[in-house]
Amino acid sequence: MKTDIHPTYKDLTVTCSCGSQFVTKSTMSKDAFGIEVCSNCHPFYTGKQKIVDTAGRVDKFNQKFGGFFKR
Repeated sequence: MKTDIHPTYKDLTVTCSCGSQFVTKSTMSKDAFGIEVCSNCHPFYTGKQKIVDTAGRVDKFNQKFGGFFKR
């Protein structure tokens, strides 16, 4: 096995735009990294997700196929 070919694996501080921070491991040369969305502020994880239905497609789908899924 070759020696000294692997990158260094160190701690990396990730900072979200919402202010949340966490530490992870990475081979990046940086010590800190900024992101726009994390699990603390993303609507999918917070439960504040909204379905945007501009053309009534969800209602049209439910009218057409809604009976298949009811018990």
